[in-house]
Parts: sequence; structure tokens; C-alpha cells
Amino acid sequence: MLSLTHPDSEIYFPNGPGNNLRLARTSHLGIGAHQDDLEILAMHGILEAYDDPGLYFTGVTVTDGRGAPRTDAYKAFDEDEYCRIRCTEQKIAADLGRYNAQCFLNYPSRTVKYGERHAVIDDLKQILLATTPSVIYTHNLADKHDTHVAVVLSVIKALRELDPPLKDVKIFGCEIWRGLDWMVDDDKVILDVSNHIDLQRKILEVFDSQVSGGKRYDLAAIGRQQANATFLESDQTDTVKRIIYAMDLTPLINHPEMDIYRYVINYIHTFANDVTERVNRLRKESG
Repeated sequence: MLSLTHPDSEIYFPNGPGNNLRLARTSHLGIGAHQDDLEILAMHGILEAYDDPGLYFTGVTVTDGRGAPRTDAYKAFDEDEYCRIRCTEQKIAADLGRYNAQCFLNYPSRTVKYGERHAVIDDLKQILLATTPSVIYTHNLADKHDTHVAVVLSVIKALRELDPPLKDVKIFGCEIWRGLDWMVDDDKVILDVSNHIDLQRKILEVFDSQVSGGKRYDLAAIGRQQANATFLESDQTDTVKRIIYAMDLTPLINHPEMDIYRYVINYIHTFANDVTERVNRLRKESG
């Protein structure tokens, strides 16, 4: 098995024990910062593997989940108890979603954001080499949550340092703490998550420590999916029911010399140019 760094790290295999051979069959890999991030950002991969017996989704949760906002009954738990609850919820989600495996790296958020990330990156490299996925889902570079951005930067660095590098892999930076509807349509990766709405709700509702604790991610995530589908095209009827938008991060892996900052800023400049062109054109046309 993998030799993950943190003493509390764990690899959970739904439906019984697993090994490196089971990890190796991974086709879709999700890498999220916190428990329940995968079920928002990587739902496309979860559903693809759920429907196709030849595909396998493996999840990676990087942090231990400490410090999340909570109210009501969950305020009574200390941080250790709360982390155990969040870990158990993530395992139940993996069971419901028929994940191939669920990895818990269990780093404190502050380590991922501000500390030395070498251990995080080394763990990610081990997982990437063990799973060799065709598709990777993670956070996007324009997310407004510091830990999310720190995770995607770690994922990019891990992929760039792999020896041998992964071939023919797609990496998508998906929505959580900031939607990607602002990107111009030609830049968006559109991930159809129309199927299995009841399953999606059940998986999101598993995270009761968040939902009952004061954050209705179950409603918000599915609501955003539907809003994305409805507001994608102004002059056409909806062709799909629910969509997750993603930022294509694959060029940053295929061309490791590319500057990450400039890459994401180019998306913002394209958006700014689109707004500027439309306003100026219509202002002139109206006299």
C-alpha cells in the first residue's frame, strides 16, 4: 500500500479491503480540500463511474476538516470529535456513490495553506502514480477559499513533478467557493450532471455536520447546477438539466513552463474584454 505521510492518514475502500491493484483501476480522480468538497466539485466523475461498470472514481480529501463553521448540536463537539464525524460522513458518501476508494490525507488546513507543502505534494504524487487517472477534478484557480487554491496549486505541482508524467490526462478545476459562470462560454468546460438527482441529494445530505450545522450545501450545490444549465444560453431552450462549470487546467500540466498566475489572469482578461466590447458596441449603436 501507499506510504502516506501523516500518521492519521487513511485509505478507505468501500465494500471491503483493497490494495494497490484496486487503486490502479481508477479512471476518475477527485482531489478536494475538505470533506464534502468532492461531492460538489467532482460529481461529474462520481456519476460517470456510478453508471459505467468499467469506470472507477477515487476520492482524495486533503485536510482534516477542523475549523468548519457550525451551530446547534455540532457546537458541542470538540475538534477531534468533529473531525471523526466528518470523516465518517465522507465514508458514507463513498459507500453511496460506489467510490473505488477514498483517501484521507488529514493535514491541518494551515499546513496546506502556509506551511511546507512538500509532504502534501509527495502524498499526491504517490496517489497519482498509483491511480494513473484519465480525468482529475479539483478546485479552480479563481476560487475564493484559500485552502482550495492551496490544494489546486499542490495538485498542479505534484503533476508537474511526476516521473514518469501522466499521459493523456485531463484536469478540471471546478466550482465551489466562486462559480465559473463569469467565464466566457468558449473557455468553460461544461460537465453534464443531469442524471441521478436523488442520488446527488442523498450524497450531499450525508454531510449533516455541515447541512444541519448551518451550511445548506445540499440545496446550494444542486441549485447552482440548475442555474448554470438555465442561464448558459439566452436564445435557446435548455438542453440539459444541470451543469457544473470547470476551468481546463490541462495546459498547465502539458506545458509546465506556463506561469500559473498568467494562465488564470488570461481568463479574467478575456471576460473583461467581452464585457468591454459589448458595452462599447451597444453604446455606439444606440447613438
